[in-house]
Amino acid sequence: MIPAELYRDPVYDGATDPLVVVADDGWWMYYTQRRATHPDPGPGVSWVHGSRIGVARSSDGVAWTYAGTLEPDAVGLALRDGPPPAEVDVTHWAPEVVYDGDGWRMYLTEIDGVPDRWPGHARRIVEYRSPDLRSWTRRGAVPLSSDRVIDAAVARAPDGRWRLWCKDEAAESVTTVAVSDDLEHWRLEGTAVGGRPHEGPCVFELAGTWWMIVDEWRGMAVHQSTDAVSWTRQGDADAVILGAGEVAGPGFGHHGAAVRDGDDVWFYYFGHPSRAYVPDVDTETVDDRRCAVYRARLVVVDGILHAVH
Repeated sequence: MIPAELYRDPVYDGATDPLVVVADDGWWMYYTQRRATHPDPGPGVSWVHGSRIGVARSSDGVAWTYAGTLEPDAVGLALRDGPPPAEVDVTHWAPEVVYDGDGWRMYLTEIDGVPDRWPGHARRIVEYRSPDLRSWTRRGAVPLSSDRVIDAAVARAPDGRWRLWCKDEAAESVTTVAVSDDLEHWRLEGTAVGGRPHEGPCVFELAGTWWMIVDEWRGMAVHQSTDAVSWTRQGDADAVILGAGEVAGPGFGHHGAAVRDGDDVWFYYFGHPSRAYVPDVDTETVDDRRCAVYRARLVVVDGILHAVH
C-alpha cells in the first residue's frame, strides 16, 4: 500500500530528515526545513542549505500542525512562531533528540554559511540541551572523526554506554561511531557500518534486537546487532526497505528516524512525491525539490525487519 502524506512544510515545502519525539505534552517533529520553493535560493545546491529546523506538533502522531522554527538567540536556539528569516549565515540539518534521564539533548548538524555545492565545506555536530523541547542551550561541537560529519544518531547501548553514530563524508560517506559513559567525554570507535556510501543512520531496539537503518539513496538499508556495536546487514548487498514502488512517487524513502509509542515503533521518513526523475542540479525543477513526510510501522517477522504502511 502506498502511504499517505502526513506533513508538508507550509513555508518552503521542503520538510526532510524528520525526527519525532513523544513527550508528556504530545508529539513533536523536528525536521530540516529545506528551501525547496524559495523564489531565489541561490545557485547550485544552495536551496538544500540555508535551512533552519522546522517544528510541528501533533496529538496523535498523524495530524501535524506547523509550530515555527528553531532560531538562534543569545544562549542557543528557541522556538519562534512563523517562517524562518529570508537570509541566514549558518545551515542547520538533521536534528537528533534524546532524553538523558534529566532533560533533552539535541545533536544538530551545523554548516557555516549557505554552500552552493556539495564538497569542501566543514560540517560539525553540535550538542544543545533543553528542559522543555522549546528552548535549547548550546553546549558546543562534539569531537568526532573529522570535520565533515553530519546526521547524528544517539542511543544507549546494552553495555550501558552512549554511542553517537554519524555519516563521515571524509571516510567515503559511511557510518562512524563515538562512545561515551556520560555524554560529556567521547572516544572514537571507528567505522560502525562501511560498504556502500550512505547517510542518516537511525538506531533503535525492537523485538530483542538492535537495528540500524541508513539511507542509500535507493531505499533504506537495514543492519542488525545483538549489542549495538557489531553490525550485520539484513539480506544481500542490494536489499533495502522503502525502495522503489513502496513509497509515494517514483523515488524512494529517505533519511528518517524511529520513535516508540507503547508497543509500536514508527519510522518517520521523507520522500519526493512530485519528482519525475532523479534530477541533477542543472535540470531539476521546483516540483522535483518538494518533499513530504510519511511514516511506516516497523515490525520484525522471523528475524527480519519490515516497514508496513
